[in-house]
Amino acid sequence: MSLKRINVYADSEDLAIIKEAARRRGVSEAEIIRQGIHLAAMANRVRDEPPLSHTLAGPGRTASRAEVRDAVADAVRRQSGPGSEREPQPGPGPGSEPVT
Repeated sequence: MSLKRINVYADSEDLAIIKEAARRRGVSEAEIIRQGIHLAAMANRVRDEPPLSHTLAGPGRTASRAEVRDAVADAVRRQSGPGSEREPQPGPGPGSEPVT
């Protein structure tokens, strides 16, 4: 990471908090400020595409309770694999409350 020197005006109360945090964590005040700059940069980053746009697929609506149950059951079956001792149980488990 290449560092560049900048000058920034900061509120004295914020600087006191940074100074205390640096002392407690055993790092320099500059490190705390660099971390804050990085967080601000990432929070304000503009992307060409929405995050996860390539990984989300589906009908674009909220799945029904039955669709979620079936998807989970399928995933459990795939994870268990053939010959597994564990078989998925249909319906809600013991102690579950019905969702209204």
